[in-house]
Amino acid sequence: MHLYLCRLTFHENLFYATREMGRLYETGRYLHNYALTYALGLAVAPYFHRWQIPHYEEELTPLNQRGIYVTPARGVDVRYELVTFKCADNAYHLEMAAKRRNIPSFGRAKEIAVGSQFEFAVVSQALLSLPRWVRMGLWRSKARLECLGEGKVETLPLSERVASLPLNPLDVTGNLRVYDLISMPPSSLVENARIHTQWLQAEVAGRKILLPACMAYTFPEV
Repeated sequence: MHLYLCRLTFHENLFYATREMGRLYETGRYLHNYALTYALGLAVAPYFHRWQIPHYEEELTPLNQRGIYVTPARGVDVRYELVTFKCADNAYHLEMAAKRRNIPSFGRAKEIAVGSQFEFAVVSQALLSLPRWVRMGLWRSKARLECLGEGKVETLPLSERVASLPLNPLDVTGNLRVYDLISMPPSSLVENARIHTQWLQAEVAGRKILLPACMAYTFPEV
């Protein structure tokens, strides 16, 4: 098994609505592992969705059979930019009568600014060739992907340790003891997670990376 430690550096502002507070839409300092998996081209969604409903289970589950898993990303150097946007009023589609006042619909977006960096890991049974450039977020923002290093993974016995990177708790087996909750769609993440489970360990770029063993894309039953 191989572990790749990766870094994303954004060359364009990144926006996705982690939190919505009135007219303010805030982008968080973590990237969800679902979004990263699609950005890396490891899972593919059709361009057209008639009902605008995501199909995460159908599109991500095949990676479990291939022994591939992508962790969420942590912001290691995050800067923000506040942007005001306006949207056209679509009421004319329903009523053709002219309005007495022109009232634009507007809001403010707190975006991840150019130059911000994130780190995450990819675990794979086989060697992978990762892209150099990816696009993410509502604006399809461009980011450069650097592989900081690749290391062979060894499995450690059952013990209680702290994970080196943020995790999606749905995808982890074991007993989560202590963690910081990161509330974000489509499922909340955890950081600084202390877990009683088996572990994967790899030396990558002079760093010891610890992640829970048997991580796999898992989805709650509806």
